[in-house]
Amino acid sequence: MTTPLDTVFAYHERTKHHFQRYAAGPGGLDWATQPDPFRSFAGSPQLALPLLGATTLQTRYADLYQPGAPAPHAFTLANIAALLELAFGLSAWKKYGATRWALRCIPSSGNLHPTEAYVVVQGTDGIADGVHHYLSRDHVLEQRCDLPADLPAETFLLGLSSIHWREAWKYGERAYRYCQHDAGHAIAATRYAAAALGWQARVLSGWSDADIAGLLGLDRDADFGDAEREHPDVMMLIGRNVAEPLTPQRAVAQAWYGQANHLSPHHAHDWPVIEAVAAACTKPETHEPAWQAPPLPDPLSLANQARASEIIKQRRSAQEFDGNTSISADTLFRMLDMTLPRAAVPPWDTIDWAPRIHLALFIHRVEGLVPGVYLFLRSAHLESKMRAELSGEFQWVRAEGCPAHLELYRVAEADARNAAKTLSCHQDIAADGAFSLGMLAEYESSLAHGPWIYRQLFWEAGILGHVLYLEAEAAGVRGTGIGCYFDDGVHDVLGIKGRWLQSLYHFTIGGALTDTRLETLPAYAHLKRE
Repeated sequence: MTTPLDTVFAYHERTKHHFQRYAAGPGGLDWATQPDPFRSFAGSPQLALPLLGATTLQTRYADLYQPGAPAPHAFTLANIAALLELAFGLSAWKKYGATRWALRCIPSSGNLHPTEAYVVVQGTDGIADGVHHYLSRDHVLEQRCDLPADLPAETFLLGLSSIHWREAWKYGERAYRYCQHDAGHAIAATRYAAAALGWQARVLSGWSDADIAGLLGLDRDADFGDAEREHPDVMMLIGRNVAEPLTPQRAVAQAWYGQANHLSPHHAHDWPVIEAVAAACTKPETHEPAWQAPPLPDPLSLANQARASEIIKQRRSAQEFDGNTSISADTLFRMLDMTLPRAAVPPWDTIDWAPRIHLALFIHRVEGLVPGVYLFLRSAHLESKMRAELSGEFQWVRAEGCPAHLELYRVAEADARNAAKTLSCHQDIAADGAFSLGMLAEYESSLAHGPWIYRQLFWEAGILGHVLYLEAEAAGVRGTGIGCYFDDGVHDVLGIKGRWLQSLYHFTIGGALTDTRLETLPAYAHLKRE
């Protein structure tokens, strides 16, 4: 009898890319069924939100990592709107010829954006109590229902869901992975936006999927009909004080509004294995003790004094690197330092589990470091096992000049550009940056706690990716996530055997090249409102 955990293990194996073949996908893009990038609910009351002015939010990016540095802003409609804009809003439009497409503050695999955001508010002037869907294209809240909630003062709930079809249209069976990556990016983006307002944010990790679906109306067949459904992912509590325990909200709405739009006229392909693994990963209500981050030195310094809103809005996914730009070792150390959890420091104070993901780095052009393969351990408990079970040829030399609290080891001295490119599906971006990396999850031992942990591993990878995106912008370079890589090829290079570690996400940082054929247009000029 197949268990949910068996289903998860089988899905992960089935959706690996191999040198001889790729995971099952559509084989080409059916442009006639390209999904609408914006979910909307026709017939729901809409609230137009104010936009951030050019100088509205003065918080510096460097101050986000200093507990208490940004003074808490007032809990108002305008500031909730600012959070939604910085986390999920548009950052620009790109235009090529007659074709135009939106970019958002949050990255997404293939710019497909499977993640939807909802807010649940109570007692906030200017917003009706209840559940609202955020429509980023128009920067509006669509009211889904009237709902008396029971929330701590000056807080609101933010719920995230995924529309798997948006990713599956392009990526086929591997799409479920990418939806979970994007949920992780969304968690981090929300936390950074909250920090810019001096607010806190916390994932309510005990809530069940049924709790989230019921509160947000994702389980309402009448409101979705045969439109693409949304799967519950995450519920977060946001505001000036989120430390209080919060049990799932079970109030019954007085009325529901709106009908979900169809994203595609029909589906040329459907992927039943995605719904099978989603069902296997269904999360029940849990009551796990929260993990506490160990004490660490203050974050390494950052010279960039730009505002947080500027860094967030300028973030882009690099499409091509120059193959020449280098960064300093101190810049790399700062980036790695920001991947370590610290108490009351975003984005890691948002989640309450210990680090489960470590980094295998391919160092190409980092001044002060010998090129080669490095391992960065985000917790010390795995070092002895890694030394014992990874390749016996590894050197395990601490990186030159590395601060003592960073567990960074050079394991092989080599020109790793070809290896990085080959392992990342032969993509030049993995070789042409200053460095690239693979994220190695403590896989089998983590899933022993429940099959839904599979999702959390990808969320953690997405949070890591988001940290690296913003740190790259702050360092004057650019990053990009890489979802296409040869899973077992990575494992073979590192000497990983069995399922104790698995590579879940790749990333690369370097000097980006700009495509001058593309015109950049302002994000919300079409709205003509301030």
